[in-house]
Amino acid sequence: MALIAIYDSGVGGLSVYLNVVHRCPEHDYVFLSDNHAFPYGDKPEHELLKRAQAVVRRLDQCFSPDVLIVACNTASTVVLPHLREEFDFHVIGVVPAVKPAAQLSRTKKIGLLATPATIDRPYTDELINEFAIDCQVTKVGSSALVMLAEDKLYGRPLDESILGTILKPIIDQPDIDVVVLACTHFPLLKGEIASELKRCKRQISLVDSGEAIANRLFSLGQIYTLPFTNRASRLAIVTDPSVDAQFSAQLQRMGFDKLQHLAIE
Repeated sequence: MALIAIYDSGVGGLSVYLNVVHRCPEHDYVFLSDNHAFPYGDKPEHELLKRAQAVVRRLDQCFSPDVLIVACNTASTVVLPHLREEFDFHVIGVVPAVKPAAQLSRTKKIGLLATPATIDRPYTDELINEFAIDCQVTKVGSSALVMLAEDKLYGRPLDESILGTILKPIIDQPDIDVVVLACTHFPLLKGEIASELKRCKRQISLVDSGEAIANRLFSLGQIYTLPFTNRASRLAIVTDPSVDAQFSAQLQRMGFDKLQHLAIE
């Protein structure tokens, strides 16, 4: 049994958690939402790196995880090499699912739905050039979709009317047959996005990185040899304690035993 830490700026990492806990249910999990510093998408790279290092150092100090999943595309494009150099545990990052989307697409026209920061990172272009060079990629950056996912998990009313506007560049391209959900928040809205595409009479496959992350965790066979410890089996952590009862109820439905606050200096 291992302790798996999953880290995101907001609630998007819960989409990754749902995939990995389904594939590897026997492990202990700590999910940390850095909601005090949310969102990450508008932060300069040096500030994002400094914050991520502070969060992970605190996680290491308090929990000594065996594996860390950085469940944020924006953070993964910046911080992974630095975290892997500093810490001894396995660090798994989230990569936009460009490769499987290119393999799945029949028309070779795909959409990439991400935060503006991920859209603008050279790393994203490198992925496209490596794995989808034969595809036409329509990139759509949206911070509003991130906030919509946050609203959903916090039990706030959803303004689904904005989906049509956000998805318009994809809907207007009639040959797009696959869309990459390149932010961990977006799979939490997969049903709503699919409904909007269906309403517009579009049949488009939606792909994300959750399954690939779960497979990567499963492949780390050495973690199965770790002895059992008395860690909490499912612990959720926030860096800002001002969360409401509806969010706590959502976490309970996802299998978390308790929710606690952890200050980050």
